[in-house]
Amino acid sequence: MQIIRNIQNLKPEHHGCVATIGNFDGIHLGHQAVLGQLAEKADELKLPLTVVIFEPQPQEFFRPRESPPRLTRFREKVQALRRYAVDRVLVLRFNEKFSQQSPDDFIQNLLVEGLGVKYLVVGDDFRFGKDRRGDFGMLQDVGMDQGFEVVNIHTFALDGDRVSSTRVREALWMGDLNAAEKLLGRLYRMSGRVAHGDKKGRTIGFPTANVHLHRINTPLLGVFAVELFGIEGEPLAGVANLGTRPTVGGMKTLLEVHLFHFNDDIYGRHVHVDFLHKIRDELRFDSFDDLKVQILRDVSQARTFFDSR
Repeated sequence: MQIIRNIQNLKPEHHGCVATIGNFDGIHLGHQAVLGQLAEKADELKLPLTVVIFEPQPQEFFRPRESPPRLTRFREKVQALRRYAVDRVLVLRFNEKFSQQSPDDFIQNLLVEGLGVKYLVVGDDFRFGKDRRGDFGMLQDVGMDQGFEVVNIHTFALDGDRVSSTRVREALWMGDLNAAEKLLGRLYRMSGRVAHGDKKGRTIGFPTANVHLHRINTPLLGVFAVELFGIEGEPLAGVANLGTRPTVGGMKTLLEVHLFHFNDDIYGRHVHVDFLHKIRDELRFDSFDDLKVQILRDVSQARTFFDSR
């Protein structure tokens, strides 16, 4: 799968494709259905499949502190897309200049001249261009004139409701990891590099791998039974705290993973953490000793969870 950053890096060989445009946050079952629909058309037309995404996502550009937490960072999104029949990912930098282009320029520069789209799949509520003046009907009209077909994304429902990134976020925020797994078609995962922390866990017998998340906010918080991938012996079972660590005066959201029967040096390694079961919400304790007692309970509950699988 090829990653192309910005329209300026499109080459003549990238001209001619089937495509879709969106945030694709989470790559949930609805997204997967779209990719399957596109893969069939790409095979029929003998054309590559291109996914167009934005960095940052439009909501993050316009309302950085109020935008919903991402399910997947850019790197995680790309890793997820590699599992499907995607040939190219075009990453468009969403900035002031990009947001101010007219709908006509968006279509001409991106779809006609840049990608040479022959078949485009977008949501029927897709809006684009300055002041979001461009819409699905406009795309269809231009497509008929320019020789490419525009179709809307088929609604993918589960348990009677549409699968969406919002629905996944709601499940995660409620701690319903089973519901999130059903919507995603896989366990919810976060990835990052293991970095040095304050090492306070070591002082009470619970060393942790501190995973840098590079996120403004996260779609879930609390203490979880987890499995860690990316190092020898994977998957490694453990218990993780995802939060600000209020007992020690923390401010930044961190993912700290205590692995059972493991004490190797993994600083600098890029790892993946799968969330299997929520044990509790994050709490503030009056003392470090009280926190240690609770961690012992958390570890016991996590071990019980793994023993019962």
